[in-house]
Amino acid sequence: MNAVVTPSPAATAAAPRTLPIEGMTCASCVARVERALQRVPGVAQASVNLATETASVQAEASVPLQALREAVERAGYEVAHQTLSLRIEGMTCASCVARVERALRRVPGVLEAEVNLATEVATVSVAAREADAAALIAAIEKAGYAARPADAAAPEAGAAARTLPEWWPVAVAAVLSLPLVLPMLGLLVGAHWMLPGWLQWALATPVQFWLGARFYRAGWKALRAGSGNMDLLVALGTSAGYGLSVWQLLNAHPGHGAPHLYFEASAVVITLVLLGKWLEARAKRQTTEAIRALNALRPDTARVRRDGRDQELPLAQVRLDDVVVIRPGERIPVDGLVLEGASQVDESLITGESLPVARHEGDKVTGGAVNGEGLLLVRTTALGAESTLARIIRLVESAQARKAPIQRLVDRVSAVFVPAVIAIALVTALAWGLGTGDWQAAILNAVAVLVIACPCALGLATPTALMAGTGVAARHGILIKDAEALEVAHAVRTVAFDKTGTLTEGKPELVAHEAADGDARRLLALSAAMQAHSEHPLAHAVTAAAEREGIEVPAAAQVRAVAGRGMAASVDERELRLGSGRFMQELKVETQALAQRAQALAAEGRTVSWLADVTDMPRLIGLLAFGDRPKATAQGAIQALHALGVRTVLVSGDNAGSAQAAARALGIEEVRAEVLPEHKAQIVGELQQAGGRVAMVGDGINDAPALAAADVGIAMGTGTDVAMHAAGITLMRGNPALVADALDISRRTYAKIRQNLFWAFVYNVVGIPLAALGLLNPVVAGAAMAFSSVSVVSNALLLRRWKGAA
Repeated sequence: MNAVVTPSPAATAAAPRTLPIEGMTCASCVARVERALQRVPGVAQASVNLATETASVQAEASVPLQALREAVERAGYEVAHQTLSLRIEGMTCASCVARVERALRRVPGVLEAEVNLATEVATVSVAAREADAAALIAAIEKAGYAARPADAAAPEAGAAARTLPEWWPVAVAAVLSLPLVLPMLGLLVGAHWMLPGWLQWALATPVQFWLGARFYRAGWKALRAGSGNMDLLVALGTSAGYGLSVWQLLNAHPGHGAPHLYFEASAVVITLVLLGKWLEARAKRQTTEAIRALNALRPDTARVRRDGRDQELPLAQVRLDDVVVIRPGERIPVDGLVLEGASQVDESLITGESLPVARHEGDKVTGGAVNGEGLLLVRTTALGAESTLARIIRLVESAQARKAPIQRLVDRVSAVFVPAVIAIALVTALAWGLGTGDWQAAILNAVAVLVIACPCALGLATPTALMAGTGVAARHGILIKDAEALEVAHAVRTVAFDKTGTLTEGKPELVAHEAADGDARRLLALSAAMQAHSEHPLAHAVTAAAEREGIEVPAAAQVRAVAGRGMAASVDERELRLGSGRFMQELKVETQALAQRAQALAAEGRTVSWLADVTDMPRLIGLLAFGDRPKATAQGAIQALHALGVRTVLVSGDNAGSAQAAARALGIEEVRAEVLPEHKAQIVGELQQAGGRVAMVGDGINDAPALAAADVGIAMGTGTDVAMHAAGITLMRGNPALVADALDISRRTYAKIRQNLFWAFVYNVVGIPLAALGLLNPVVAGAAMAFSSVSVVSNALLLRRWKGAA
């Protein structure tokens, strides 16, 4: 099937694009995709081939591939794509980020590109079969930066680089600059320590052209690519100060006194910028501490039992279903099931649970946890990329690499920032030179403008706060899928909870059993006999209660299920029936003796079942009442949300009595009961229309649509994979108290982002006019510029001190 849409008469020069499409099944799909593509402004022709599942689009070169992708998605289909991660080297500020993103987006086949300055990683979405890592790396290198695949090893450094500490350029620059600054300090105490001009030149030149060579290289690459960055500003500013000093030195007249030189300004500015970049790099490494801590949990080897013999193997050689031996005190190398042994396991670095948890035969264990006092034999169920630890690391890395929506404003500002600063510096120089005739002062003021205007702080303000926020959340068992979820969560004003498994244990218990004749033990024995081999959760509750009370359970025969009603069986030659009140009515069993008690239990939210003997004449034996106990932390979780000013709603498929009883016990304000799974998303929509952002908390497959529909979906890590996939936040411990913690982290992170952006803008809004007016010395401007980057990163790192309530 191959259909063609006639080109638009207005079409001009067009460039062919090919998009692989997923989800098409018939000719109507082809027509729908073509119509969607044709509606994109600038598209001249769209041809879709069902056999090859590709769309060929003739479009103007200015039409972004992302616009075509969005059109396909609006039509209900997807553009087949893959995501590549690249490590970028040489970026210094937000302008660098913008330039790398523009270079990547110009590569044919790139759908979207995001670059994170803090992690120095580019995340690129490319149409399948359209672009590869080599093409992306070539585009980055053409823009003036170095790149490699994120999972590739870093190139081997030279011997000198390996032996010298990272701070050596700062130290050398400081040693050379200090003699230049001492005369300035001496003037404060009335001393005149001015160095000869040639000695000042000898000290400043290595700082300018050896230690400062990185600024010239990076600035030239930016200029060659038709853009600008922080390095260009530093190179221009310090070169102007250095050049003015050299000119003054060469044109000095003997007998007219020592010329006024500014070598100290250019040398000290470079020293301060190098110091700032070193401190910034140290601080940025601390923001990625969460990832490093998680990676450190991966053991390199595992002790595997094969053919009755234990052998130490590299983790890469361990296979599924291998039996791994874990001794006391060792870190568990794989995800698996305990075959033998019992122990206490410390999972604090994975789930945030501070106390060790008991693990016995049949329990799951997670790779990265620490075994306590017992020897465990574990059957391997997940390895490598499929392990829980690997998935956690991927989630945290993904969240830290993605941009928050607020960052887009910063990107737009950064795109025009450097050209605007250079223009202001030129205007400053001309205004002072022409207005006062003092060209020395004009050049110094222009230098101060160039040096104070550092876009580094703007580029680091958002990603460093996000990295610190997602990192501290991961340490407390809160996994945040992307930056948008973290940013949006701060505005949540309503939290909707599923009940079973989210606020309750999800394990029904027998809370009451009353016999018509008063023999409660016989009632429990007969009920347990009927359900001894059933897998139903209520059956487990009955048999567990009988075991707790030490009741001897007789054997049952002819056990069978009665669809929609209950169960039938023969016990001690008596025909018994167990089931609902409707079942009893059909059997004509008189339940009046316990009807009042049953109504009271139902009002408390209990599920009531009846047991009857129908051997001769139908006769009631008694009732069983089941309840799902609230989690120990559920009530505190609701109170914590209320303390944050968040409204709570219970959305449950249970009957109204059960839902209302649970809500009253927990202090939830509003209840939506007897809600079908497909209607939960509709309830979320109604809450959104009522005003404010809405978060949905759930754990089951039936909660997935509502989790996806909410502004923020929060899934219990103890629930299904489908729920976790649909949610933006996953709580590893399944503890509802972590919901309030997640919202609190989001609010604090967003506050840090706003604080950082405020200070980043203030440095420039205040500093640039002061420099242009001649009120800011270049040395002071350099110190302020270096401090701006360090301050925003340090402010973000304060998030690491956050302590959760859960």
